[in-house]
Amino acid sequence: MARPRVPPGPPAAPPVQRLRFRYAKRGRLRFSSTRDFQRALERALRRAAVPTAFSSGFHPHPRISYANAAPTGTASEAEYVEIALVERVDPEAVRRALDAALPVGLDVLEVVEVGLGGGASLSDLLQASHWRFELPGVAVATAAAARAEFLGLDTAEVTRMTKSGSRGIDVRAATVRMEVMTAAEVPCAILQVVVRHTTPVVRPDDFLTALRTYAHLTLPSPPLVTRLAQGPLTDAGVADPLVAVQ
Repeated sequence: MARPRVPPGPPAAPPVQRLRFRYAKRGRLRFSSTRDFQRALERALRRAAVPTAFSSGFHPHPRISYANAAPTGTASEAEYVEIALVERVDPEAVRRALDAALPVGLDVLEVVEVGLGGGASLSDLLQASHWRFELPGVAVATAAAARAEFLGLDTAEVTRMTKSGSRGIDVRAATVRMEVMTAAEVPCAILQVVVRHTTPVVRPDDFLTALRTYAHLTLPSPPLVTRLAQGPLTDAGVADPLVAVQ
């Protein structure tokens, strides 16, 4: 009987600390993909000499967990990553080191320590997103009329191609809150929307498609979309998931 193959060298060191951090995707870096960020983060971890834990086996990889990244082309103030470490470090020192090592526009905003075992996972905590849509060329009255029409619907289903085929997504059922706003520095209507995370997750493009299809909102120019928050859904809105673990 052939002996099982065993990876060469000693086994991977076990994690002794787990850090969860929030980062922003700003400016031109909003066009970076999830894979672009993953590569940039792994380079930054090496450059900053962060003692990252690795998996065992023939092809070890860093023990990093990503959760519900914003789509390419959208900005965000609330992206989350979790990293396992083989040595204990000061979370704030890691935040500063990674922020300096990452490209400008990928900004590490907050780092907290979480327990190694048990507790809520990132995917459990990220229950909803708060999105901001700046709508160039759209008047406030036009956006308000679209809002009223959309919120008056029982359903607003859009179709998206997924890995498992075509899926219908009820955008209205996922929408928790929707407001029309203005800002002195933005000469157009602004929509702020809280959307519950469903399976599959409602993306900004899904929301805009539903507004165009069911509320007859035509956009003369591409909107600027920013995720303002992501986390547990409460009566007050979207809470900070890092506060929940402290």
